[in-house]
Formats: sequence, structure tokens, C-alpha cells
Amino acid sequence: MKQIKYLDLLDNIGHTIAVARQNAFKAVNSELVKSNWELGKYIVEFEQHGKHRAVYGNNLLTKLSKDLKLRFGNGFGRRNVLDMRRFYFANPKWQTVSVKLSWSNYIVLLGISNETVLKSILDNN
Repeated sequence: MKQIKYLDLLDNIGHTIAVARQNAFKAVNSELVKSNWELGKYIVEFEQHGKHRAVYGNNLLTKLSKDLKLRFGNGFGRRNVLDMRRFYFANPKWQTVSVKLSWSNYIVLLGISNETVLKSILDNN
């Protein structure tokens, strides 16, 4: 009888750990998506200096990538910084962003140029 109760205890603890890990993963993903959106917003606002369109041709993203990597480590390569900027352009209102999707999902979606396909994917999430 004690062995059965112990196995129930072990199962309950295991379930609690699994749920906590899944919730932690969701929370981290949500914060990653939100922070990357905010970083994209900061970049766009800096580039545009309050104007409707930005002036291109400077090395902002390359310099920013280098400096962010020095300060904060991996995750800030030029491509990722560019993707943050593109993410903000594609979703200028935070309220339209679904935190159910991961950052990796959004990177894939940014590469889809067919609006019909993109809308279909987003409508199913």
C-alpha cells in the first residue's frame, strides 16, 4: 500500500514539475517576442528620427549588432537585429502580435510574401 502512495506522490510531483517547466517556457517565449518587438520599434524610431521614412545606407544595424553582442552576448547577430526591425514593420501595433507563436515562428512568417498564405496561417493560430 505504501508503494502505491509513494508512486502517486512521485507522479504528482512529476506533473507539477512538467507544468511549471511548460509555463516557464511560455513566459520566456512571450517576453522574448515582446522584447524583440520593442527592440525593432526602437530601431525604427531611431532610424526615422521622427520622420515618416528612414534614411538608409548607414551601417546602423551592423554597429548595433556588434555593440549588443558585446554587451549582452549571443542572439544579436546582424540578421537577428534586422529581423527585429522587420518584425516591428510587419506588426506596428503590439496588440496584433500573438504570444502563442514563438520568435522562430515569426521569423518563418516574415519570409512568407504571399498574403493569402500568411493570413491563412495566422487565422489558424
